[in-house]
Amino acid sequence: MYWEESKECMTREDLEQLQLERLQATLFRVATHVPFYRNTFRKMKVDPDGFRSLAELRSLPYTTKEDLRQNYPYGMFAVPLRDVVRVHASSGTTGMATVVGYTKNDIKNWAGLVARVLTAAGLTKDDVVQIAFGYGLFTGGFGLHYGAELLGASVIPISSGNTRRQIQIMQDFKTTALVCTPSYALVLADTMLEMGINTNALSLKYGLFGAEPWSEAMRQEIRNKLHITPTDNYGLSEIMGPGVAGECRECNGLHINEDHFLVELVDPDTLEPVEPGEVGELVITTLTKEAFPVIRYRTRDLTRLLPGVCPCGRTLQRMSRVMGRTDDMLIIKGVNVFPSQIENVLFEIEGTAPHYQIVVERQDHQDKATVLVEVNESLFFDEMKKQRALVEEIKKRLATELGIAVEVRLVEEKSLERTEGKSKRVVDKRKI
Repeated sequence: MYWEESKECMTREDLEQLQLERLQATLFRVATHVPFYRNTFRKMKVDPDGFRSLAELRSLPYTTKEDLRQNYPYGMFAVPLRDVVRVHASSGTTGMATVVGYTKNDIKNWAGLVARVLTAAGLTKDDVVQIAFGYGLFTGGFGLHYGAELLGASVIPISSGNTRRQIQIMQDFKTTALVCTPSYALVLADTMLEMGINTNALSLKYGLFGAEPWSEAMRQEIRNKLHITPTDNYGLSEIMGPGVAGECRECNGLHINEDHFLVELVDPDTLEPVEPGEVGELVITTLTKEAFPVIRYRTRDLTRLLPGVCPCGRTLQRMSRVMGRTDDMLIIKGVNVFPSQIENVLFEIEGTAPHYQIVVERQDHQDKATVLVEVNESLFFDEMKKQRALVEEIKKRLATELGIAVEVRLVEEKSLERTEGKSKRVVDKRKI
């Protein structure tokens, strides 16, 4: 079953012709309306009107998150603000968000692409979709919501948290599809077990999971505990949000919506294309975005393109589940966290040393982050009341900066491991 069979099952020749036409239109748009691209093209002596083949894409500059940050908030928009009907944002490395905008047509396309992903996973207009992603500036909640509504499904916009209420709603409202992070799906499953609820008695059939890394073992555990078909989907705010790619029911890779996104895989060190089947950094060029088009955006996500034809009949290129990242970003409870954000907070607090360590664990299927902070000797041996006050201040400041709560523990100076004179910033003990 397809949402747009004529697009999802195009021949490669027809698809590449459509991609070229849309790339040409996008290049004209950014060269005309986005000063960053106009100036960059001029410096690199790129003629945006001269593109005659997709192979010429390699002559274009890369776009990075740093470029987006330097043009905060609206510098990368290709339309006047009066034409922007929605603004979302993702966290940035220094607390400065990456701001993205959508025209009315962007919203329409976004909903359609998410409807594709939902349909590929098996959902229909007869389903009841419980969205346990957070709503707000995060693109996940609204992205899945609009796609499910376009599909004609019934949507329960419960948002994140309040696990027992989630379960009650799931029972009472006869939820058939669950949308959340894979780790939260296991939290729900374990809580049901504690409550003595038989998951076989639920109406659940599907789980659409994303926003954090997960493994095949984790998929199998979700399948066994909730008795559903769990599928993976991929997106990022800078490109659109969810709907960039998603698994069909074959669960053998994520189909990339190539008629809207042109993808490349490059070596993150040399920036040269990787050989077929090799792991590389995913680079995406948007082909239909009006408000916020981006050219060769370095996602920092590592994946590989999968060979062969999918039995589902879709001809769109498939990619493997994201295997990791090329930068130091962590995804904790679905939230992007950069060590530099923590560092910036600590530098502002008197008594803390410039050395810290982030320990991330997964306990009972939930992420737990603890920040170990070196403090000067006098403060470490000071009275407990002052230590507790400092811990609470750091926790409060970090929660504000990161958007999630973390634990804080004070440690003595020079007690954290150094590597070549530098502190080892991140210890990720999660097993997914």
